[in-house]
Amino acid sequence: MLLEGEFVALFGGIESGGTKFVCAAGTGPEDLCARVSIPTTSPDETIRCVIEFFREATRREKISAVGIASFGPVDLHPDSAQFGFITSTPKPGWRNTDLAGPIRRALGVPVAFDTDVNGAALAEGIWGAARGLDNFVYLTVGTGIGGGGIIEGRMIHGALHPEMGHMRVTHDWSADPFPGACPFHGDCWEGLAAGPAIEARWREKAENLPSNHPAWVLEAHYLAQGLMNVICAISPRRVILAGGVMQRAELLPLVHRETLRLLNGYLQVKEITDRMHDYIVLPTLGDNAGVLGAIALAQKLAEGSSQRP
Repeated sequence: MLLEGEFVALFGGIESGGTKFVCAAGTGPEDLCARVSIPTTSPDETIRCVIEFFREATRREKISAVGIASFGPVDLHPDSAQFGFITSTPKPGWRNTDLAGPIRRALGVPVAFDTDVNGAALAEGIWGAARGLDNFVYLTVGTGIGGGGIIEGRMIHGALHPEMGHMRVTHDWSADPFPGACPFHGDCWEGLAAGPAIEARWREKAENLPSNHPAWVLEAHYLAQGLMNVICAISPRRVILAGGVMQRAELLPLVHRETLRLLNGYLQVKEITDRMHDYIVLPTLGDNAGVLGAIALAQKLAEGSSQRP
């Protein structure tokens, strides 16, 4: 209970997705005092609904900062004229959309901005499956494949941001003649293993395929190839696999076995060879990982350790 005169800073979070925007206000998993899901329609309509939600949420309690964890690609460079923009996305109507600017101007608070997967990684590191680790990777397998992570306690940034879903993996055309679903690269990792690829290849939504369908062995093979690339390149202490495709209970054990097979004993690390079930894991924050990551971004900004106000 707060004593009279005490104040707890409240933060806003926006998980910007291709199908929906999840908005919330709070300070963490045990304190989400408001939450709403807004369909992703046009930029103008969606952003207007987001602003209206936060204006209503802040009538009783002031928000100190807002974090946005967005689908991408996005511009994360604070000195760029397009900082806070969604850039070369395949999402119709959203290319070169200023997302952070209108929200910052309308609400009059600082806004932190990062990718949806970096945000979710941050949340899982603070409150979830990677708590206590300063080196891990978060991957989501759903309508696309996205990857983010934490290296030495910091989110991965660079010339742009990680686009792990667009790595190349081996494609055996005789075993799998499907050309791939990525509009940019065809049969990249995302083009072969994301949800739309499964549906296009088998002419059925992934959730409707039976447990013994050959789709799952093939999916595990493609996922394991990408995971092998990530493990060898980044050497994470843990890998978190999220997203709608990973909700199939039979898939994760297949991924464990196939990843070990492909690594073929090369990496003699006990947490991989002996405890794969604790090395490649599912998230623990569930559907709130993204919006909690956005709240965590806002908290970091308020602490002076994020990007531009």
